[in-house]
Amino acid sequence: MPIFAYARVSIDGQSVDAQVKALRAAGAERVFKETSSGASSDRAQLRRALGALSKGDVLLVTRLDRLARSTRDLLNILDTIGKAGAGFRSLADVWADTTTPHGRLMLTVLTGLAEFERELIRARTSEGRSRAKARGVHMGRPPKLTRHQREEALCELAKGEVTQAELAQRFNVSRSTISRLGI
Repeated sequence: MPIFAYARVSIDGQSVDAQVKALRAAGAERVFKETSSGASSDRAQLRRALGALSKGDVLLVTRLDRLARSTRDLLNILDTIGKAGAGFRSLADVWADTTTPHGRLMLTVLTGLAEFERELIRARTSEGRSRAKARGVHMGRPPKLTRHQREEALCELAKGEVTQAELAQRFNVSRSTISRLGI
């Protein structure tokens, strides 16, 4: 079972040498090294490491914070690893080990908690939106045309003297904005 590893430091001037040494001592055959902020979503070496994984491989890191910037990010990365048929281990976070039943249980619980948190956020957002609408708050983009402009456009269209395209040009909006006015 090949062991790949990922080592990351946040700032130029820092060194991944200590991480690489620990990862090699733990059996890593290939180490993908990167200098990038954990908050960055564009981590080329992490993409390469994930792309190199196949069934039975293991991705090893020294600590979880070297791999992911949030619980959601961690779960997404672990999903990618799982879909490749590979396992995951963290040297410092022994509970984060998908190669053991205990580690899989811990990560399953973590996944469940993250899903529960997403549902709570979704419910709170929906409730807040409903309360705002009840107070008369307009949701979405502001209208392109003022009330007066809409009335004028509708009146012109009712007369039949101008086309929707001509009105759109006059009000500097798209033709579909005029067509949605209701004539």
